[in-house]
Amino acid sequence: MTDQNPPPRIGLVAATAAGRRHAHIVAAAWPHARLVEGESVADALRTAWVEGDAVVAFLATGAVVRILAPLLADKHGDPAVVVVDEAARHAVALLGGHAGGGNDLAEAVAALLDARPVITTATDAVGLPGLDTLGWPAQGAVAAVSRAILDGEPVRLIADAHWPLPALPPNVQATDEDAVNAGYRLLVTDRVVPLDGRTAVLRPPSLVAGVGASRGVPAAEVAELLHRVLAEAGLSAASLRCLASADVKADEAGIRSTADALGVPLVTWPATRLAAVDVPHPSEVVRAAVGTPSVAEAAALLGPAGRPDDATLLVGKTATAMATVAVARHAPRGRLAVVGLGPGAADLRTPRAVAELRRAAVVVGLDQYLDQVRDVLRPGTRVLSSGLGAEEARARAAVAEAVAGRAVALVGSGDAGVYAMASPALEYADERIDVVGVPGVTAALAAGALLGAPLGHDHAYVSLSDLHTPWEVIERRVTAAAEGDFVTLFYNPRSRARDWQLGKALGILAAHRPPDTPVGVVRNASRPGERLHLATLATLDPAVVDMYSVVVVGNSDTRVVAGRMVTPRGYRWRS
Repeated sequence: MTDQNPPPRIGLVAATAAGRRHAHIVAAAWPHARLVEGESVADALRTAWVEGDAVVAFLATGAVVRILAPLLADKHGDPAVVVVDEAARHAVALLGGHAGGGNDLAEAVAALLDARPVITTATDAVGLPGLDTLGWPAQGAVAAVSRAILDGEPVRLIADAHWPLPALPPNVQATDEDAVNAGYRLLVTDRVVPLDGRTAVLRPPSLVAGVGASRGVPAAEVAELLHRVLAEAGLSAASLRCLASADVKADEAGIRSTADALGVPLVTWPATRLAAVDVPHPSEVVRAAVGTPSVAEAAALLGPAGRPDDATLLVGKTATAMATVAVARHAPRGRLAVVGLGPGAADLRTPRAVAELRRAAVVVGLDQYLDQVRDVLRPGTRVLSSGLGAEEARARAAVAEAVAGRAVALVGSGDAGVYAMASPALEYADERIDVVGVPGVTAALAAGALLGAPLGHDHAYVSLSDLHTPWEVIERRVTAAAEGDFVTLFYNPRSRARDWQLGKALGILAAHRPPDTPVGVVRNASRPGERLHLATLATLDPAVVDMYSVVVVGNSDTRVVAGRMVTPRGYRWRS
């Protein structure tokens, strides 16, 4: 529904030759970053501040502070600032750590320059979620409540519903709204509430405003009506998830510009979908005009997911001369992230995987995989681990936690969608939850990179485990790969209880390929005990293979070059 956000405009400022060298490295890697010049370094820094979304200054921290101090206005509007020292040893998140993305920018700059990121934001330093980093608007005494969470003081969590929050430490306790008001409070609500110096409010994306309008409606009329309706109902515009309307209004400038001003998407539905929604105030006049008896109320109830059963109409249609608005509250949806951890090495784990693990309140997985990531989980994360053979139970447990409204991460090795947990989990995950897939580096890709370039042309993945797939089916698939001359990768190739299947599969391939066809075996790719073994179809001893191995059999063109398996791509320019 929404477009990808464009990358931030980053201004680079340097005073010395070394600083400019570092700046050029960043500029070469990031097209959205540019070196800013000026009559003086101070002028360049001020220009970068005014014109960009973020600043990376290759200067002394003190100089940057003195120059920018008079320009500081508000942390929600000021650019992020990262300072890099002359030797590029440290990238310091100086300003806008959370709100401006300065902490993430410092991490990224440090990665480019082989420097050390310096993050001083308290919540980041101790692994707690910052209240202003959850993707929801945060209002009120955010700093005071964050400090109380950090200091271990009791903080009462009061939520209108079970929203999928990340893990919170034990001193943050859920309670009801009628509890004594003393102490610190964290409210999760879409309602307008009185604020004090000890209350922070998170605004969940619970509200959908349905909008109908006459052609050519002014944006000011739509916006004024919407804000008036919300105010009279005691609802916060910060909890708007989207505006919703009919397809015929998708290009209505007054509605679209209102959505843009609020920073929310505009979702539209065909008249037939709107007409199927039961509303309290249908209109035959509206039906005659657009083909549905309701636009505003029906669109508000459909929301972004088209699930009116999960919505409650809070404000019926309210009209002005050219605009109509209705507001519905949509129930929270649990969140299930299916996360691929990669083949094992921490540096082959994607940043998105780490972010999802830290976003979750519950993490579910095989015990040995969870041991790989316990160090990145936030304090208070609930871990549900189990041993080999409990795949279905893990999948059901993860989905059940998400259906209960929690933020859940279900982990698997490699890519979670390749012989891993995504498939069993999504068999049980229905429309009640949001699902996020996080790709990972598969064992096949890790093995291929270690062997050379064996996957340079078409290839097939086949699991040799007949625990759930009859051998007759596996045999047909191996035969098809052999007849198609695919490079063939065998997962689950051989165990103590299944010691004949690999030999049988290799024999099928050998009937269609030369005996000197290269075969690579990679055991524990990227993990301790990593081992590579090169052989041929004629010489491979299946005894060197176990369940920690991936077997890669080349096609008829694969050859070994300088000790590496290479499958030619067949580029025409080579001839």
